[in-house]
Amino acid sequence: MSVAANLAKVRESLGSSSVTLIAVSKYVGIEEIKEAFECGVTEFGESRIQDALKKQDAMPPYMAEHMHWHFIGHLQSNKAKKALGRFALIHSVDTQALAEVLSQEAVKMSIQQAVLLQVKVVDDPSKGGFTAETLRECFADLMTLPGIKIEGLMTMTPLTDDRKVWEKCFLGLASLRAELENEHGISLKELSMGMSDDFLDAVKCGATMVRVGRAIFSKN
Repeated sequence: MSVAANLAKVRESLGSSSVTLIAVSKYVGIEEIKEAFECGVTEFGESRIQDALKKQDAMPPYMAEHMHWHFIGHLQSNKAKKALGRFALIHSVDTQALAEVLSQEAVKMSIQQAVLLQVKVVDDPSKGGFTAETLRECFADLMTLPGIKIEGLMTMTPLTDDRKVWEKCFLGLASLRAELENEHGISLKELSMGMSDDFLDAVKCGATMVRVGRAIFSKN
């Protein structure tokens, strides 16, 4: 199927939901990105810094001025500076050390970078992120870091088809957000959760952003 046809199916399934659809373009080229843009997509997600920057620089001006890029992959501390100012939102701040590096570099650049904190809600050795407990312990310190603005939380489900596990993961993140908001008197507006297999379940559990790649760009 074409990108246009795939997008139509995804949008139909989302219905009247106000969730932000992020087209994960990490495995596709410029032409597919252009096709998605022509279908009204403005939010694009990438997980490799070098690839993302090349794609950004290759965009024609008429597209670039309307596109918002999201960094959704693991971000190494030694590459943090390259990401700053190039993404509307960095979804994958998974340690206090990375948050501190981003803060220090953003201050040097005199910018404020919007970020999400990646949380491992359900135990999964293959995933990184704060546990709920470690985030509770350091959240007050994270909130004081200059140069970054914490907009919300992000999670990924373990590699499973068990929808009960998905639900536990998504509801757990929503619950943690409410807890942090209440305890610290703040607003964490974004919950980035849900990908091609589970985004509808994520929306039902309160996602404000879904990261969808294969369901948009697959040719099958």
